[in-house]
Amino acid sequence: MRQLSFTDRLISELDHGLRTVFCRTPARQRVNPAATLPEPHLNTQERRISQGLIRVDHTGEICAQALYRGQAWATRDEPTRQHLHHAAQEEQDHLAWCQDRLQQLQTHTSYLNTFWYVASFLIGATASLVGNDWSLGFVVATEEKVERHIDEHLERLPAADSYSRAILVQMKQDEIDHANAARTAGARILPTWIQHIMTWQSKLMTTTAYYL
Repeated sequence: MRQLSFTDRLISELDHGLRTVFCRTPARQRVNPAATLPEPHLNTQERRISQGLIRVDHTGEICAQALYRGQAWATRDEPTRQHLHHAAQEEQDHLAWCQDRLQQLQTHTSYLNTFWYVASFLIGATASLVGNDWSLGFVVATEEKVERHIDEHLERLPAADSYSRAILVQMKQDEIDHANAARTAGARILPTWIQHIMTWQSKLMTTTAYYL
């Protein structure tokens, strides 16, 4: 089997990034957890809230894909690469589920997803170059922030939107599992100043994605 060159891997990541941001039917390995539920009836205000929240969650999955792919692309440790690819695949399921829901809600994905993908990929690649324990530390910190966002969204979702709720509940469990796996693999606790920067970036993303 031919060893992929740096150029081969870069082209592969570019292809993955384009498909992640622009594909309307992302590949998925698992069935949508809300697939058997009936479409809930939402009034105009409830629909607007669900649209904004799920758009934010979709952009969050764009960022997660890019972060993990960037980390896997830059790491030289094969077990770490496999761990990151596995997490990225489950995040791909989340991306597909959120995309399904946005289409059902008849709204668009964030117009800034390309920017967020590139920024997150560069952060992931940089983290891996510093060291595997730092890279895994970013996984833990990212998943903890995503888990908190999902908790907030579960509180803000309209009570009638059981479809979106089923998706977010499964996503939250997967995020918890990813963080625990990264801790077991030797994740470093990130310095406070890095976590503050991540919090600022996260707030910027969630605020803009809700509307744009």
